[in-house]
Amino acid sequence: MDFGLVLQTDPPASAVVGLMRRAERNGFRYGWTFDSAVLWQEPFVIYSRILEHTERLVVGPMVTNPSTRTWEVTASTFATLNDMYGNRTVCGIGRGDSAMRVAGRSPNTLARLGDAIDAIRDLAEGREAVVDGQPIQIPWVKDGRLPVWMGAYGPKALALAGQKADGFILQLADPFLTEWMIKAVRDAAAEAGRDPDSVTICVAAPAYVGDDLDHARAQCRWFGGMVGNHVADLVTRYGEHSGLVPEALTAYIAGRSGYDYSHHGRAGNPDTAFVPDEIVDRFCLLGPPAAHIEKLRALRELGVDQFAVYNMHDAREATIDAYGAEIIPALSD
Repeated sequence: MDFGLVLQTDPPASAVVGLMRRAERNGFRYGWTFDSAVLWQEPFVIYSRILEHTERLVVGPMVTNPSTRTWEVTASTFATLNDMYGNRTVCGIGRGDSAMRVAGRSPNTLARLGDAIDAIRDLAEGREAVVDGQPIQIPWVKDGRLPVWMGAYGPKALALAGQKADGFILQLADPFLTEWMIKAVRDAAAEAGRDPDSVTICVAAPAYVGDDLDHARAQCRWFGGMVGNHVADLVTRYGEHSGLVPEALTAYIAGRSGYDYSHHGRAGNPDTAFVPDEIVDRFCLLGPPAAHIEKLRALRELGVDQFAVYNMHDAREATIDAYGAEIIPALSD
């Protein structure tokens, strides 16, 4: 199993670079960041510094979207980084949550997202693509490679990930839901004539190592609120008892009211009081190293290829070091 580190690009950027360097020293292979231009600093500028100061780390957004940058700009940015540092990027992409909503826009349609996945990958790898009806090609790209991984929750999005994406990003670590969603992605891949095992499976969730579970839950409860935004969209689209989305995913948002994106992804988010301890425990990895190892082994058995640690809490360095010392080595067996 591979491991990734997920950070917000809060200033100073040097701190983000330093944590990514620390992650690489501890055996992490991927360095991810949020991508919301209004809320945080520009990640692609910071990726250049991370790549310059690491040797093997693969970097990318978790996740970008098809609207805040035009597709050819996204592709050219990735291709430039790859040309400079040797194909060490990955494009995580989704419909757009915080990046779109904080600016008063709606998330992209799945049709637009599917077209963007194809075009960004083709352009970044030197092939011609159609953007807004116009065929274009980036002429200087040589031997470029850009895996495109898609974030998804709902049935139609999971199907699209299986049909088009090189990887699937699931932002929660509940084994029951993970199994259900991996099956949906792989079934869609098979129906599209693809090898289901060719789709890389990445589970991303907060991890907090320590014995004080009450404190760990308090530091990670924000994640249930973040996931709740996507679940609320699914309930609006499919209905709470449609059978298309597991009730284990939808039931907890009954007490959800408003959501202020200025607190998005942050410990102490005041808009997450509706998230019960049970959801925090199911969606996150909490407790001593042995508890993390046990849950990660269960996820690996379900087909998870990478676990990406959301590291937005008060023990960032300690979590990275604990994973490097005890958890990552145990998952390399």
